[in-house]
Amino acid sequence: LIVFIILMLVNLSLAGCLEDEKPSEEVECSTLTAGHDDDGKLRILTYDVLALTDSMIDEFENSTGIEIEFIKTSDAGGVLDQMMLTKDAQQADLMIGLDNTYLQTAIENCLLRETLFKQNPLHSNISSEALGPYDGNLAIPFDQGAVCLNYDENFIDGENVTVPTSLWNLTETQWKGKTAFPSPLSSSPGRAFMTATIDYFENDEDNQTDAFDWWSAMHDNDAIFTSGWTEAYEVHYTGGYGETTTGYIGDAALTVSYCHSPGVEAFYSSNWTHSTSLNLPKSSFLQVEYTGIINGAANLAGAELFIEYLLSNDVNSLMPENNNMYSVLEGNDL
Repeated sequence: LIVFIILMLVNLSLAGCLEDEKPSEEVECSTLTAGHDDDGKLRILTYDVLALTDSMIDEFENSTGIEIEFIKTSDAGGVLDQMMLTKDAQQADLMIGLDNTYLQTAIENCLLRETLFKQNPLHSNISSEALGPYDGNLAIPFDQGAVCLNYDENFIDGENVTVPTSLWNLTETQWKGKTAFPSPLSSSPGRAFMTATIDYFENDEDNQTDAFDWWSAMHDNDAIFTSGWTEAYEVHYTGGYGETTTGYIGDAALTVSYCHSPGVEAFYSSNWTHSTSLNLPKSSFLQVEYTGIINGAANLAGAELFIEYLLSNDVNSLMPENNNMYSVLEGNDL
């Protein structure tokens, strides 16, 4: 089953994206009429982006007089699904949360319309790294972070397990049933890591096996596959904050998260963590998350204002603290 899912994803959603590694704007799209009435509200389609706090929304509403209504899904995959399902009658104006593994599909299906933000002086503050995967008019990056494997140091030390030096190490008996992976169907980190594994095995010394062989071997080694990052990290992973949450199982000593996730753990735990990132060469993926105006939006002016607000220094510089991700602005770090 896992091999079938991966093949389906690569052949459909990732087609074209892996060849040039950059989404394009070559598809000719017509601008759709509004799929809903413009009643002055700004409707935002997103998932639980932590940076969209009540205080942040209140500040935007108070300064602009525009009321915000959220339409939320479980993850970035849900955002894309919702846009596809309502393609001919979109119910939201602004998308927040598609990343550079999902963006190409949105572009190819004409789900976004051009924003004027590239003409805004604030656009010049966006780093070249953040603009690397995509620098067009259909989407604007708002945060970024490298996706990679995270492991529990206590498992390594307590079980006298060697730190993996190859992805193939994870198919060995000592890791049997001890790994958890968020689904690439619905999870953007899961999809990003799956993409990274394709690159990893295309560049290793073994020409007899590829990423699909590895994923099949991981399935046979009782890897845990979850609906999304939250389930993998909070419910199954033993090295993160999930061990203090309701519903925690704690049966996986390695999972997919961000290379900076151990830093986030330490930030909220008095500068201590027993989680470590495992950044094997070509096994990580720079994820960039985007915002963009939906093709079929009603409140275009409000959408443009919110993009400007999201990319302002006061808001975007706080992405590490408010969204556990890096800012996309030049000169902003932790």
